[in-house]
Amino acid sequence: MIRAALSGMMFVQYFVWGAWYVTLGTYLAATLGFDGSQIGLLYGTTAVAAMISPFFVGMVADRFFATERILALLHCVGAALLYFASTVKSFSGFYPALLAYTLCYMPTLALTNALAFHHVKDAARDFPQIRVLGTIGWIAAGLVVGRLGLEASAVPLRIAAVASLVMAGYSLLLPHTPPKTASEPLTARAVLGLDALSLMKDRSFATLVIGSFLLCIPLQFYYAFTNLFLNEIGMSEPASKMTLGQMSEIGFMLLMPWFLARLGVKTTMLIGMAAWTVRYILFAQGNAGDLAWMLYASILLHGICYDFFFVTGQIYVDQRADVRIRAAAQGFIAFVTLGAGMFIGAWASGRVVEAYTLTGGGHDWQTIWLIPAAAAAIVGVLFLVFFRPPERTPARATTPATVPVAPA
Repeated sequence: MIRAALSGMMFVQYFVWGAWYVTLGTYLAATLGFDGSQIGLLYGTTAVAAMISPFFVGMVADRFFATERILALLHCVGAALLYFASTVKSFSGFYPALLAYTLCYMPTLALTNALAFHHVKDAARDFPQIRVLGTIGWIAAGLVVGRLGLEASAVPLRIAAVASLVMAGYSLLLPHTPPKTASEPLTARAVLGLDALSLMKDRSFATLVIGSFLLCIPLQFYYAFTNLFLNEIGMSEPASKMTLGQMSEIGFMLLMPWFLARLGVKTTMLIGMAAWTVRYILFAQGNAGDLAWMLYASILLHGICYDFFFVTGQIYVDQRADVRIRAAAQGFIAFVTLGAGMFIGAWASGRVVEAYTLTGGGHDWQTIWLIPAAAAAIVGVLFLVFFRPPERTPARATTPATVPVAPA
């Protein structure tokens, strides 16, 4: 029963995110008339929240409140903020509303992970089977929004608001999870993982951190503008089609141990980086007609792009860090990538899209997509030259319990 409850928790948790996140760019551009820079800044709210949420989880929620109760409170407040955002038409009103919402939502990613880990006997065996329901929830949200043709409307935000309210009630039915007791004062340095800075003396670890930070800049183009791109070029039900990426993610996640055992961390991560370049080139050259296969191929590459880059990077950090600073190291890499890297990427992608906006509407998508393709290729070359990890060690899959995760 507990495992079923935890699986249901993950499904609703990621249904909420998937309902509004994928199609927001289309609504902002096509309906509200926001420009590329404004859309980029709005997508950057999740990154801002990712930088702040470790403080909240580590210093407040994880020390003073039962996890299921703080989850209920955050989702209840989040539901109200999402509904309010769906009624706002100006950027000056939309930005603070969405920022306030993401500040409520992003901590719940770490909290749901922590709650699940608290109640499973074998985390390595049980957690992946529970967490995969989150990916399925994201897929379900995309299918609902896409099939109903709601992408250019405020309805996805309201669907997410209702789902968030459901999650608030559901949270109160979850197993009681008391706050962790703090045996010693917890500092901002520990929460942000700064105790792991000693690992930066290792050139390969420093290369991983810097390379991951830099790659998060071009990859934000995909999250913020793919749905708008597919709508503009005339693909039918793009939100539904984009769920193929999450489906491939599930498949490649299952294949990860095989690739790591045979190729090692460096080659696997290089494949993931190369996949980002290839997917953007496919977007640049594809269309909704005879070259639609390029668009489908690009979407299906999501499993390689996400799993081979993010997950492999987390595994390498877990292998390199001493057990005493392992959690700090995972928190540090999450802060650098999902926070700082994604924020700069959201801003940069917005500026690029705005710069290539065509007179009379629409965008020069071919040029837009070639820019992150080139950026990802340059990062891949630097990674190839400077990243020299030690001999292969057995891969031990790990999912940090106290840091947010990347968009599915």
